[in-house]
Order: sequence, then structure tokens, then C-alpha cells
Amino acid sequence: MRAAQVTEFGGPEVLVPVELPDPVPGRGEVLIEVAYADTIFVETQVRAGWGRDYFPVTPPYVPGGGVSGTVGAIGPEVPESWLGRRVVSFVQGSYASRAVAAVSSLTAVPEGLDLLTAAALVHDGVTAAGLLELTGVSAGDRVLIVGASGGMGTLLVQLARSRGARVVGAARGAEKLALVRELGASVAVDVTGVDWPERAREALGGAADVVLDGVGGQLGGVALGLTADGGRFSAHGAPSGGFALVDGEAASERGIKMFGIGDVQFGAAEVGRLASYALGEAAGGRLRAVVGEVFPVERAGEAHRAVEGRGVVGKVVLEA
Repeated sequence: MRAAQVTEFGGPEVLVPVELPDPVPGRGEVLIEVAYADTIFVETQVRAGWGRDYFPVTPPYVPGGGVSGTVGAIGPEVPESWLGRRVVSFVQGSYASRAVAAVSSLTAVPEGLDLLTAAALVHDGVTAAGLLELTGVSAGDRVLIVGASGGMGTLLVQLARSRGARVVGAARGAEKLALVRELGASVAVDVTGVDWPERAREALGGAADVVLDGVGGQLGGVALGLTADGGRFSAHGAPSGGFALVDGEAASERGIKMFGIGDVQFGAAEVGRLASYALGEAAGGRLRAVVGEVFPVERAGEAHRAVEGRGVVGKVVLEA
């Protein structure tokens, strides 16, 4: 099978095309003929050698964890009804033309939903839907989304708005800000401006009931200061190189409930439920997955360079 493999820790150039043996499904597993593989920012960080305490991978390895495709073969004890079905799943090593997955991890793709959109929702749709439940976003909440123009940020904007929240999106540049407003944010604030915290506070009417921080670092730390006393703050992203720089003791004194990346590591049953919800919303035209660029799997290094460059609006996806 065709795949992209990290040969050593380093820049995007260490991600090279290779031919590998086809995987064989075992008991309770299926073989997926991959149509598209999702990419997320943390995969570029792991490739560069970051987070080895959390991601114990050793080169050479095939990166990636989410795919859309068609079940091409089944292992023992798998119902034949899965053969030929369009599915999404988490897998080990998704930057490849074939992947093996446990049948229990499969989520069927609804009729009428294309596999490109489905792939864009494998990770981000699950996490975004789970975050809205976790933080209890509801009608009337003032919600600040940091990193609102990214793959997950764009979904959070839409899902929070659909719950009746007032959404303020923080992003970079005119094109991304326009997209954030188009997707339902009441106000979009450019974080490159030194006065962005004041502009966000004004747009929020004083403070945010919920902050969803997908960027981390210094920006996330500033966003904590925009959280209302008794509010909720989720630090789930670290593309800045680290999670939000926050004073946990000060947040506790203000009654702010804190959530981290560990809170969105869902079990198999929850993943299936959240994936079905996100796919269903997309199939029904109520949720738009924004895909900015698609690269063939052989050019996965270029895809990583695009992700790290932050110029792409929305998600980068690999085509197998």
C-alpha cells in the first residue's frame, strides 16, 4: 500500500512516501480502503519531536489517526453487512491507502455526505461536539472561541451558535475573520491587534461565560482573563507550542471551572455517539466542515508545511 512515513524527528521533509505491506484485519477488525485522512496540528508537533512523554512514537512510523473510506475486507467475527459500507474511524497510522480498524470503532457515513467532509469531521467533529457538552454551552451564553478559523474552531462557532449562544471568534487576518463571521459569530476579533482583548471584552458585554481556547500559549493566558467569574475555560489546543499559560489558583479563586486536553479523550462509545451526531448535522446541512486544501498522501510533507504555515483557512486533508 501507499503511505507517508516519518523517517526521523524533524521538519516536514522527514515525511516521505513509501510502499508498505497491506495490513490484514484480525478478529473483530476490518480493512478500510482509505479515501481521505484527517490531519491535525499536533501531528506536526509530534513529527518534530514535541510531546514525546505523551506520544511515545519512534521513527519510522506512519502518522495520523482518522480516516474516511470503504470497508474492503473483514476479519473473523465481523458481520458481512459491513463489507462495502462507507465509514469513518480512528486508526493507527492513517496517512496510507489502507488501514485496519476494530469494527467497534466504525461509524457509518450517512447517505448524501461525501467522504471528504466525513474525514474532516473524524477528529474535530467529535472533539467540538464533546466540548460543547462538556462546557455546557447553552442559550444566552457568551462564548469566546480562540482559534475560531481552524478546522475545529469553525465547527465550534457553528455548534455554539446553534445552541443559542452569542459567539465572539478570535482569529488572524481579514479572510479568516470574514469566514468566522459567515459561520455565525456575532463579532470576529483579530488577535494580531494589540487591543484585541479590549475589543473582545466589549463584544462579549464584559466577559465570556465560556472560553474555548484552541491555540494555547500567551493568547490562551490572555483569554483566561476574559472569562467571567464562575465561568468555564477549556484549554484544549497547543499549536502555539504549549497549552494556555494560566494561573490555576487565581482561576479557582474566581470560581472558573477549568478543562484540559484530558477531558476530551473520550471512550469508544462516546466517540461513536459524537461522531454520529457531527456527521448527521453535516448530512442535514446544519454543520459545514471547512476544508482549505487537499494533498495526495504522497505529498504529506507539503501538507504538514501548509498546516504549520497557518495560511490555510480551515482544514488540510490528505487524499489516499
